[in-house]
Amino acid sequence: MSPLTRPMRSLANGLGLAWWARVQTQSPDVTYWFGPFVRRSTLERELSPFLDDLKSEAPGSLEHSVLRCRRSEPFTIESAS
Repeated sequence: MSPLTRPMRSLANGLGLAWWARVQTQSPDVTYWFGPFVRRSTLERELSPFLDDLKSEAPGSLEHSVLRCRRSEPFTIESAS
């Protein structure tokens, strides 16, 4: 990874230009935020192993969407139900 990668991701996120994946599972009801990425293509390439890891935990369902936004912690949000 280039030494400029982390500052570029941080800047893109601060400006609301970063790419994120929102991954939602049911059983357990959890929302995961995966990112930030400067390029959508990089996010899509890195997302597959992340989704495979989540699938190995056998959630009831798993859906994801790719968004360009600003995001801060928390990156994992459990439903309060």
